[in-house]
Amino acid sequence: MTTATGAFEAVTRRRSVAKVTAAAPDDDEVLRLLSAAGTVADHAALQPWRVIALRGDARARLGDALADAAGLVGDERAALSAKPLRAPLLLAVAARRREHPKVPGWEQDAAAAGVAHTLSLLLDEAGWGVIWRTGPHIRSAPVAAVHHLAADEHLLGWLYVGGVPEGASRVRRRPIDAAAVFTTLA
Repeated sequence: MTTATGAFEAVTRRRSVAKVTAAAPDDDEVLRLLSAAGTVADHAALQPWRVIALRGDARARLGDALADAAGLVGDERAALSAKPLRAPLLLAVAARRREHPKVPGWEQDAAAAGVAHTLSLLLDEAGWGVIWRTGPHIRSAPVAAVHHLAADEHLLGWLYVGGVPEGASRVRRRPIDAAAVFTTLA
């Protein structure tokens, strides 16, 4: 059996891009890529996710919410508040748990994480710089309020998205030892 070259190369080539330019995909491009990402395995087709775009001032409101959640003041507050401004577009990925007799919450979270990862691969393949960020205050009340999360939703993180700076290198990660994490049961 041969490997599907396109998918294999996209996965092995993808690298997080921490510093991006001010360019960003528009909503139409994000929707096109999200439509493809939404084809991940999803038991009972619940679509247990929501993606929320933060641009402009919404990023600053997120920064303030993060600082509020951390209880910071002064320079520490300013530093944390500025973090969401490092990319022109943040795509918040929320897992949306629904009651279902055959699909437990953890499985719904896994489907939402699959959408986030697949979306990051598709953004990378489209030429955008992407990094998935989380943090200790991701599940705080101030952060949930900024995103207008419903009671059955919780954040999995943000995809920080922007242009790839000219000359940016894609540092190769240390290869994993697949044999060390693979077991066959007989």
